[in-house]
Amino acid sequence: MSDQSINTRQDDIIEKFSMLDGDMEMMIGYLMELGEKLPEMPEEIKTEDNIVKGCQSKVWLTAEENDGNLSFQADSNTAITKGLVSLLVSILNNSAIDDILNADLYFVNKIGMNRFIGTQRSNGFLAMIKQIKMFALAYKTKLENEA
Repeated sequence: MSDQSINTRQDDIIEKFSMLDGDMEMMIGYLMELGEKLPEMPEEIKTEDNIVKGCQSKVWLTAEENDGNLSFQADSNTAITKGLVSLLVSILNNSAIDDILNADLYFVNKIGMNRFIGTQRSNGFLAMIKQIKMFALAYKTKLENEA
């Protein structure tokens, strides 16, 4: 079990973004900074199979199950998109499968993300969330079938 809940992690992000006072440039800069902190994804798993469909940029995303928790690896070929996927990973990484499936990602509205990422990236971001939930559903089904 992770030491922090999904909501606690979201609240931390909301707090960090609120310090930027809605300054778009600073928010995008911070987002890109978060992307730079994303752990390096091995080149050999940056395959066509791991690309998130529906993103304009290339986004690679993988999930691994361990004791009912999922951990994610992600990367992107653009700085802002890498920042977006890193936000999701930082919030959902090492969380219980059911917690991921039931997560209400309220941080998106609280930080006013749609104001600074635009429609195309919003669609891509939704595709990333959908992919993470699909991983969770697939692992949940697999675990139930093994039980």
